[in-house]
Amino acid sequence: MKQRAPLTLAAVTAALAALTGVAALTAPATDGKAADTKAATAARMPVERSLLVCPGPSSSDIAETTYTAFTPGAPAGAGKGSARLLGATAEAKPVLEPKEPGKPFGATAGGADAPALTGSAEGALAPGWTAQLTTKVSVGRTRGVLGVGCTAPGTDFWFPAVGTAKGREDYVHLTNPDDAAAIVDIKLFGPDGPAKPDAGSDGIRVDPKSTKTVLLSTLVPGAQLADATAHVTTRAGRVGASVQVGEEGVGADWLPAAADPAGSLVLPGIPADASSVRLVVFAPGAEDADLKVRLAAPGGSISPAGNEQLHVKAGMTAAVDLKDLTRGEPGSLLLTPSDPKKSAPVVAALRVVRGSGAKQEIGFIPATAPVGVRATVADNRPEENTTVLALTAPGADAKVKVTASPGTGGGEPASQEVTVKAGTTQTVALAPAGGKGSYALTVETLSGGPVHAARTLSLPHEGIAMFTVQAFSDDHSTVSVPKAAQDLSVLTR
Repeated sequence: MKQRAPLTLAAVTAALAALTGVAALTAPATDGKAADTKAATAARMPVERSLLVCPGPSSSDIAETTYTAFTPGAPAGAGKGSARLLGATAEAKPVLEPKEPGKPFGATAGGADAPALTGSAEGALAPGWTAQLTTKVSVGRTRGVLGVGCTAPGTDFWFPAVGTAKGREDYVHLTNPDDAAAIVDIKLFGPDGPAKPDAGSDGIRVDPKSTKTVLLSTLVPGAQLADATAHVTTRAGRVGASVQVGEEGVGADWLPAAADPAGSLVLPGIPADASSVRLVVFAPGAEDADLKVRLAAPGGSISPAGNEQLHVKAGMTAAVDLKDLTRGEPGSLLLTPSDPKKSAPVVAALRVVRGSGAKQEIGFIPATAPVGVRATVADNRPEENTTVLALTAPGADAKVKVTASPGTGGGEPASQEVTVKAGTTQTVALAPAGGKGSYALTVETLSGGPVHAARTLSLPHEGIAMFTVQAFSDDHSTVSVPKAAQDLSVLTR
């Protein structure tokens, strides 16, 4: 039997070079030690695909909905890309197909038949792709302006400030963008802890490429919870989740998911003319939370008289009315541990009312994460006093760049740099020159500490200050891609 010749290191190296297409190889060090193979710092690269889910806009036959989608960036020469939003059904047709970065694209829909949407963006349209739906209902039980940003599907969502009391109709909208069914659990926590659930609150099936709405009051029959927290999780699959709130005599709006549980939270963008602000906080951990409550106003941080501290029992929802909170100035609420050495995670949201009597309108502001490198809200309107951006720096001075894109009907982009002092909230009214239609606002962090942001869109109707508030969140337009380094010492181990 013929003996096989031994495989040399040179032969292995040559084979690896052929297989991997390596153009040059690093030789072993002459002292017998392996060459320095420390990996280079990971690079940040644009994402190649983004996925978004939008809930169904409204059950009202007179609803008027505007969809707006936008990708930040240069409008020309950015490479090829595609994007589209389509109904959340297997054979749906596109509702909106953006064509290039740097320009918002819009569509409209009327009545109760407007569907929930799923969509994806690829190539040059993927990094920072953002979509928004804004619905106006002029009359009826759920009249108001309802705005919500489309979000990436997930598996875990917190919704403080929901309710099941008389006069409230809170629906959880669950949309499954995938080809396999999702199984969802919904749990409610009131001021006394977990609400006794109906059998239908666990194992809710959401079929592939479909949406399902769940009325929260049906999950806890007989329970009258004015202030509660909903926890939505999936056992299988993933969904987009948002809560649509209707409150008799007060209006309607979307309640987006709050930021993940944390010891310190920021709830940005309380309108200056808010007539009522109610804070709802839940402590999901095993320890009680003692919180310091402050308002970050334009001139600095102040503590609301009589509500400087809030105690939240573990596993329970606490709520407090913050009367005369804004005193005619815009602001953001800051929640921090009373004792910095003892921090318990919480989730939180604000129920905000503008107007009085029969002219009231409701909106919600959940706790939000910082804008990070860059964040965008897609649907803003150029009319005077319609769009107001609030910027909050909770801990350190910061500088950001704010850019208003062209409108869906034209206009020239505009931008400005804004310095936000620590512990303050600054407002900005920026619109494209000659802008028509909806436009996008993008906030980029330039230096300093973290910044939180939210935009108030006001669309008054017959004396009612109809409005909606949308927070900015990091668009995660880039991902970390480690750089590979060669280590031929593995061949000799």
